[in-house]
Amino acid sequence: MKKSITILVLFISMAFYGQNHTVIGKWKTIDDETGKAKSIVEVYEKSGKIYGKVVEILEEENKNRVCENCSGEDKNKPILGMIVIKGLSKVGKEYKKGKILDPKNGKLYQCFITLDGNDKLKVRGFIGISLFGRTQYWYRVKD
Repeated sequence: MKKSITILVLFISMAFYGQNHTVIGKWKTIDDETGKAKSIVEVYEKSGKIYGKVVEILEEENKNRVCENCSGEDKNKPILGMIVIKGLSKVGKEYKKGKILDPKNGKLYQCFITLDGNDKLKVRGFIGISLFGRTQYWYRVKD
């Protein structure tokens, strides 16, 4: 009986541990230039790819902004609800081979993301090679 309880406790703790070892979830974005929290992005999986959607804008003055500088289907669309991480694939411990949209300037960049611990997400957007880009760290939003 004692062995069964130990195994059950171990199984439950592993299940909770595994939930935090994923990029799936809500993340608070931090502007790498100002250090201020900007938004909440929900990262999710669809058809085996990773996407991220803006579900909350934290800066009051930007809550109703549209992406004026975007092109294509994102042009003049509200940033709230916009998909900003597009089609990343898991390669080892990283998610890459997709794009990230910067609604501030409307540009799409190549992107990779990786967990830096359980509750910190490294987000790198770049042009060409990863050397030419910017890194932001996003922080998991606890429910």
